[in-house]
Amino acid sequence: MYQATLSRRSYRFSDLRQLMAKASPARSGDYLAEVAADSAEERMAARIALAELPLKTFLQQLLVPYEQDEVTRLIIDSHDVLAFAPISHLTVGDFRDWLLSEQADSLMLTRVAAGITPEMAAAVSKLMRNQDLILVAKKCRVITRFRNTIGLPGHLSVRLQPNHPTDSLQGIAASMLDGLLYGSGDAVVGINPASDSLPLLEKLNYMLDDVIQRFAIPTQSCVLTHVTNTLRLIERGAPVDLVFQSIAGTEAANSGFGINLALLAEAQQAALSLNRGTLGHNVMYFETGQGSCLSSNAHHGVDQQTCEARAYAVARHFSPLLINTVVGFIGPEYLYDGKQIIRAGLEDHFCGKLLGLPLGCDVCYTNHAEADQDDMDTLLTLLATAGLTFLIGVPGADDIMLNYQSTSFHDALYIRELLGLKHAPEFADWLTKMHITDDLGRLCDTAANHPLLLALQGEQP
Repeated sequence: MYQATLSRRSYRFSDLRQLMAKASPARSGDYLAEVAADSAEERMAARIALAELPLKTFLQQLLVPYEQDEVTRLIIDSHDVLAFAPISHLTVGDFRDWLLSEQADSLMLTRVAAGITPEMAAAVSKLMRNQDLILVAKKCRVITRFRNTIGLPGHLSVRLQPNHPTDSLQGIAASMLDGLLYGSGDAVVGINPASDSLPLLEKLNYMLDDVIQRFAIPTQSCVLTHVTNTLRLIERGAPVDLVFQSIAGTEAANSGFGINLALLAEAQQAALSLNRGTLGHNVMYFETGQGSCLSSNAHHGVDQQTCEARAYAVARHFSPLLINTVVGFIGPEYLYDGKQIIRAGLEDHFCGKLLGLPLGCDVCYTNHAEADQDDMDTLLTLLATAGLTFLIGVPGADDIMLNYQSTSFHDALYIRELLGLKHAPEFADWLTKMHITDDLGRLCDTAANHPLLLALQGEQP
């Protein structure tokens, strides 16, 4: 039992799960799950009680039972006691103050990351204002490598997302060319296929690999199909760079995705066996999003933001090259409007970076949400200020296959110019060599005989 008194009224919370949920900022998914605070006053009372809670409590009182959930077992069994030692004496409120202090610099945050559980990260985020989430995330340094270097300070990468509603190879190639000529694609060239046809998925892999190899592009490709399809593609000898999978924060939710930890481990080892990375061996790419556990009725009464943070424990175990929260994709049932989407994006980025992950974000919303592109401009700007690892680049910001609104190649140009953010260094050198950007990183005028344009037309460069 936890309690706090506010305005001469005593509020009681039956267990840690309820305390965490009641302390969460208001969002439609928690109301749908009937775990949210009934009033702003109850929410503040829960935060007061949460602030006084020792961090050690999260190692003793588990939100999802250990014997029922392999994600919980992963969190507890892999907890690094030595990394936790410098902060083990703190309460959640003290932890917030420490994170905001000069003592918690980039080196120290890297040292303690393995000692922070997702529940600790989620708890402290509930006590933080947006500016706190931005400031602490900015101090976190997470660098990964496959064919280039992602996550360096002062850099921002872009996933080039050339989706097509019928998986037309020509249509995908046109969008890919468009993105490359705008300087996008250093995070990954990643396709969400409309089909699960293995022969078609194989063709997509070969097409992406052909372009990357022909023009010696220092980047990686990924066809974002189910992990079991990727395993079959590897068995068939397809040129697979990264293994993709959507993940969630409970075993039951992951079962709904048709996955478990053992399957992810098998896929990771299969990708590593191909030895396709030139600079590093981070071969996994994960996507997450608040509301996935609730949508599959697999949340165990835990609030959606804490469930999301638990998904990051799954990702951390497999040392991914990339992970991003698809923040507004599930819909207004979980994040109702622009205000809720912005807050969720900042929370996810903060928690992921604090746990040592290369967190990116699909800054997005569905067309029936109470949000618009101005909200996405705001979130993009805040996240980039906070040190976002990568964002999504979609032609015109309108994904014609997934039917949602995201960020465009032009949005990436805007945020680079605004904040002086650079491409991955190896990719930046390639852009200059290909006369796509000049020595200062500015876009060049593209001539009609540019090798990439000739390749699209089927001519020899």
